[in-house]
Amino acid sequence: MNVNDLHKVWEIRTLKRKVGGDEARRFLEKIAKQVQPIMHKHKWRVKVLSEMCTFRKALPSLSDCRPIPTSIKMGELTGYQLGVIGALFLSVASSVSIVIVNKALMSNLGFPFATTLTSWHLMVTYCTLHVAHRLNFFENKNIDMKTVILFGILNGVSIGFLNLSLGFNSIGFYQMTKLAIIPFTVLLETLFLKKQFSQKIKLSLFLLLVGVGIASVTDLQLNFVGTVLSLLAIMTTCVGQILTNTIQKRLNVTSTQLLYQSAPFQAAILFVTGPMVDQYLTKQYVFAFKYSPLVLGFIILSCVIAVSVNFSTFLVIGKTSPVTYQVLGHLKTCLVLGFGYTLLHDPFTQRNIIGILVAILGMGLYSYFCTHENKKKQMLDLSPASQIKDKDSNTPLLGHQDKENHFEVKKATKDSLV
Repeated sequence: MNVNDLHKVWEIRTLKRKVGGDEARRFLEKIAKQVQPIMHKHKWRVKVLSEMCTFRKALPSLSDCRPIPTSIKMGELTGYQLGVIGALFLSVASSVSIVIVNKALMSNLGFPFATTLTSWHLMVTYCTLHVAHRLNFFENKNIDMKTVILFGILNGVSIGFLNLSLGFNSIGFYQMTKLAIIPFTVLLETLFLKKQFSQKIKLSLFLLLVGVGIASVTDLQLNFVGTVLSLLAIMTTCVGQILTNTIQKRLNVTSTQLLYQSAPFQAAILFVTGPMVDQYLTKQYVFAFKYSPLVLGFIILSCVIAVSVNFSTFLVIGKTSPVTYQVLGHLKTCLVLGFGYTLLHDPFTQRNIIGILVAILGMGLYSYFCTHENKKKQMLDLSPASQIKDKDSNTPLLGHQDKENHFEVKKATKDSLV
């Protein structure tokens, strides 16, 4: 077993006896190694795998005392589910908070430089993770530099395209751009990753998109440049989020490790291009802006919250999927509309209320159908035939030929998806 893999059997206990103890331990270690691929796939952990004995009147040999593995349901699945819920909650709470702070910063305090602000967010995120790494809060893992650079640049470019799309389009068309990310992600995962989405999942996503559209889309003013920028924003965002999920699972890296290595490249591309993009959109230069203590305070607060936003984004996509992350994003949209009405006294109409209710219905159905289908899939994955099929069909996204064992990574070479 890979000692560095957290998703494994942590401890093996055998019965105390003079004869057969080593044989029982070897048998349990063999079982632990056989089930590790399943545990790694579902991110399960088992604290103790114990030997149980069937008592008889006499125990003349080891054959009368057989090691029986504990059930793999183990309360570790519950721990994994709590981890997913925690990641989702952290993502929603931090994202809604940063939207409210940024709205106050840009609307009330007149600081319009969104792209440059995002580069500062990523710089602070990297510095925070670097300090955490130096304090041994997490272990860094080497990833092929080409993969990290291309991934970081892609994510930075996608942020720039989204901001340009907002600048060249009406608010309504920009909201439609964000709504289009889900169906485009479904299309890409179906075509390139051979992922199947049931009709029930598609129906729930359709309801969600209709609801958010009713609540947030108002005017639709089209222009050629804005449409091209929106298409580029959709494509880069979808590919970036799919790669966020794929890199973590295929290269066996955590969300923290991936964010730590890619954040400098995302920050660099935005730090270079951000002032130019913002100057083109706002006709103002970010470094000529008069920074009052109040503006600086809100910028610092925004950067601090952004650490949690960036971390939770990678965490949620890694633990769930890009589509689930987008669904969560639309939940944030509904919450922001609600908080905007409650805290900032934004206008709120009957149309907003109907749209939010329809969107919540779609989210609820999506969550229910996903949970139901995942349970069925887990039952199938526990069968030996399913493990063999999965081993044969699991191929990397960017054509990387894996010559190693499918569930272990050689320490002598760096991992790469490119």
